[in-house]
Amino acid sequence: MPALRDATRGRILFGGDYNPEQWPEETWADDVRLMKEAGVNSVTLGVFSWARLEPRPGARDFGWLDRLMDLLHAHGVGVVLATPTASPPPWMGSRHPETLPRDEHGQTVWWGSRQQFCASSPTYRAYAAAITEDLAARYGGHPALTMWHINNEYCTHCWCDETARHFRRWLAARYGTVEALNEAWGTAFWSQRYDAWDEIIPPRRAQYMRNPAQQLDFRRFTSDALLECYAAERDIVARHTPLVPVTTNFMPFWVGQDAWAWAGQEDVVSVDIYPDPKDPFGGQYNAMVGDMTRSQANGPWMVMEQAAGPVNWRGVNHPKPPGLNRLLSLQSVARGADAVCYFQWRQSRQGAEKFHSGMVSHAGEEGRTFREVKRIGAELARLGPEVAGARVAADVAVLHDWHAWWAGLQDGMPSREVAYPEVVRAWHRALWENGYAAGFAHPEHDLSGYRMVVVPQLYLLTDAAVENLAGYVAGGGTLVSGFLTGVADEDDRVRTGGMDVRLRELFGIRTLEEWWPLDKGETVACDGFDGTLWSEELEAEGGTEVVAAYRGGELAGLPAVLRRGRAWYVSTLPEPGALRELLGRAAAGAGVRPVVAGLPDLVEAVRRGELLFVLNHGRVPVTVELPDAAGPYRDVLTGAEVAGALELERFGVAVLREAGR
Repeated sequence: MPALRDATRGRILFGGDYNPEQWPEETWADDVRLMKEAGVNSVTLGVFSWARLEPRPGARDFGWLDRLMDLLHAHGVGVVLATPTASPPPWMGSRHPETLPRDEHGQTVWWGSRQQFCASSPTYRAYAAAITEDLAARYGGHPALTMWHINNEYCTHCWCDETARHFRRWLAARYGTVEALNEAWGTAFWSQRYDAWDEIIPPRRAQYMRNPAQQLDFRRFTSDALLECYAAERDIVARHTPLVPVTTNFMPFWVGQDAWAWAGQEDVVSVDIYPDPKDPFGGQYNAMVGDMTRSQANGPWMVMEQAAGPVNWRGVNHPKPPGLNRLLSLQSVARGADAVCYFQWRQSRQGAEKFHSGMVSHAGEEGRTFREVKRIGAELARLGPEVAGARVAADVAVLHDWHAWWAGLQDGMPSREVAYPEVVRAWHRALWENGYAAGFAHPEHDLSGYRMVVVPQLYLLTDAAVENLAGYVAGGGTLVSGFLTGVADEDDRVRTGGMDVRLRELFGIRTLEEWWPLDKGETVACDGFDGTLWSEELEAEGGTEVVAAYRGGELAGLPAVLRRGRAWYVSTLPEPGALRELLGRAAAGAGVRPVVAGLPDLVEAVRRGELLFVLNHGRVPVTVELPDAAGPYRDVLTGAEVAGALELERFGVAVLREAGR
């Protein structure tokens, strides 16, 4: 099975999306000149080129792509060749309106943008297979080809009649009988019982709240339907080029795909990362996405897209200050990336993304953006032989499951203020600030290799997941769980007692009497800290340690944080400092230590293979005390010897190897 190393060949891939069809052909020679100057060794071609490649049904225009592939190869630039199926040409929607998606109100989503396809449409799938087949046949043997990129940011949803038929087939395969579906969906409620498969529709607009189990299954189905589209194109290119790796790019922490399932279908796991330059914890967000993607890949991974400067889709699109692009790029490498790429190479002059930055900005080759890109390219070229293929070890696992996220999105939950992604980010931030090496895991994964496992929130847990957590603690692992965990089973059926009984026994909870969500901005006093978002009315079993109790409001005197042996339960979201301290206490007991102790605020240290990356996410210079036992060091980026204290400029990075290694 091909892998990222087959494309990198001991280098770090550096480049980005290249859309030369947007420019006169005479621009291409200038592009490859600048690519060589910047150290670009990889570009992605054809992502949104379907209308150029197939200007009318069945026609093929490959001449321009032939010339580009030859030109790039002649200049030492490899090609990640994309299937263009994310953006069907206008002729498809015009001639085949059944390929266009419909929203939950039944309204057609028209062409004029991108991703305007119904994943269940046989017509769309046939056209997508045909163009993919011809691309693979024509370029499968081209020496420039290093990787296949299927589609782009799979994110479309559809509620049309064809989707309804596909949904019914998916449900029949999952449940076997309508009666089994009725049991799983709880259709005795509100007279929703189905008598035949044909009565079932996607969860379209309804008079009031829709069936949450139906909505959960529709999210599962949509992820699977899109995965079918990916797999069909992947299989075509793999048949022509079995030794060329295949990927598709995830969006960071995107709700629409079960990326655990998707990652298992990819040779290379890639992601698009766009932290907000104004976010003081943008580096932590970048780290979280990197940790998640590395964990899905179970090894090196690929930054398919990032921004060299501002994006164009936020309310206010801030540029990256000098040095921030370099910092975040090297941070991704520290956390396991063997490819650092951008959207896009040359900033567009027309279209919806003309204010989205490029490696070559509107300021041109003399602009600051391109100068910084050249520096990054040179440093990655030096780093590649030292780090490509090396792994990042993690002592702590953060558990995450898309099915639990989906189930928690239903209407009628106790609080609309609890946003699952923000809860996960808060817990990861606490680990990041403590300097722990962390990864992500599915709740049914083998957890035995981690000293500590944290569960920010998993509203839905399967029986297998519950048993896995209990077995992990029984085997000597330390488990720390957040609130609203283990409430529902895989059918979104609330478990007896409001939390699975095995978890209540594990955490030492006699009863979970009631959930007490907090209003926006409201806090509840606890021993030594304030809780936010949520609180719970708990009664502890005898012998369970009450780590912290509520000290105000209706829950005064009741336990807020419990501990039974190696299992901790946190029934609120502590303020950031308190959550950091709490996880630090649990980690210390589990034998988890920071990569480098005593770092200044907003400085992180990451070990990848034999290299120690030290990164300053602050906007002022800092001095970092290095471990004496391992020094002196050599900075791979500069060649300088470093001992004792390390001086880092704002957004500064050092990549250190112990002397003699």
